[in-house]
Amino acid sequence: MKTIKDTNFKGKRVLVRVDFNVPFDKQGNISDDTRIMEAMPTINKLISDGARVILMAHLGRPKKGGFEPELTLKPVAEYLSKIIKQDVVFTQSLLGDEVTKLANALQDGQVMLLENIRFYPEETKGNEDFAKQLSLLGDAYVNDAFGAAHREHASTATLAKFFPNDKYFGLLMENEVKNLNKLMNNYEKPFTAVIGGSKISSKIGILESLIDIADNLVIGGGMRYTFYKALGHNVGNSLCEDDKIDTAKALMQKAKDKGVKLYLPEDSIVADDFSENANTKYVPTMDIPDGWEGMDIGEKSIKTYCDVVLSSKTILWNGPMGVFEMKKFANGTFAIAKAVADATQKGAFSAIGGGDSVSAIKESGYADKVSYISTGGGAMLEFLEGKVLPGIKAIEE
Repeated sequence: MKTIKDTNFKGKRVLVRVDFNVPFDKQGNISDDTRIMEAMPTINKLISDGARVILMAHLGRPKKGGFEPELTLKPVAEYLSKIIKQDVVFTQSLLGDEVTKLANALQDGQVMLLENIRFYPEETKGNEDFAKQLSLLGDAYVNDAFGAAHREHASTATLAKFFPNDKYFGLLMENEVKNLNKLMNNYEKPFTAVIGGSKISSKIGILESLIDIADNLVIGGGMRYTFYKALGHNVGNSLCEDDKIDTAKALMQKAKDKGVKLYLPEDSIVADDFSENANTKYVPTMDIPDGWEGMDIGEKSIKTYCDVVLSSKTILWNGPMGVFEMKKFANGTFAIAKAVADATQKGAFSAIGGGDSVSAIKESGYADKVSYISTGGGAMLEFLEGKVLPGIKAIEE
């Protein structure tokens, strides 16, 4: 991999695509700065080199094709200024004479952040002319936005072609690719994949890929009810994708044919309403009464799942076990978090990915006890499915 490690960028204007798509609270404050902090090793390295750093990022999904005040990156620029202890130059334009003057006026070690790049429709279309104009702002290009690496956008893929000899992976991207390659190609057995989330439809590709390499496939989240319905059981009012019943049957058959142990939760906590204040009870997952819906895995399932995780040498966790956002239904998810952390302390390699799983491992207090937390949800899934990510391909070509 061609990374920034082995190059000194002193005096160069370096265009860096970062993933600053951070959440905000109701008061307009950044509520989780993980994506900013994960990009800091790359930013700090370039600052210490004496580079003139020009950051590109997006925030949300602008719809209007122009400036939207609620999606401006100005608060991010102010937050970043505090972290790096210098004023970050910020412009609410991406292109034009003003931006060019600001970029050219940067001093060695200074940082500039461009406005939300998705305010320009050309970005998501991967427009080549747009990318060419952006390229004129820099002498080198660095992609450090793994969370957007699966997007064939102008700043994540097209831009690289204008820097044939000066395009690099940032340190975050290098770490992501290294760890995901280890997970898929250099793993120790037993390999256990814990896959949760609400729908099979969003996880078909990764489930099929994992069946080819995993020893154990542990299923949680709302998707478990589609599997149970495929087995002919009653799932009450639980989330279920009826159009994916045949998919669930095919996945179970493939796992059986490959000798992969597929675990479904034997018991569930069910509720008579989707709320923290609902009435609840434990029931066998294969027989959920009408009018009740599954909200979390039960105590028996928690023990079984944790035992499997603790006996593993390689662990992938993607997706919560239940509706962990409600404290009443968080036991299963947080128990898995602890088991993954405990297994890691015993020598296992553990990888956590997907927004909800990352939130859960942080809320549980075990984030610093696992091997690796991915910054990319969709990008991680597509990588693990074996797809070529445009943002990675563009640097490697």
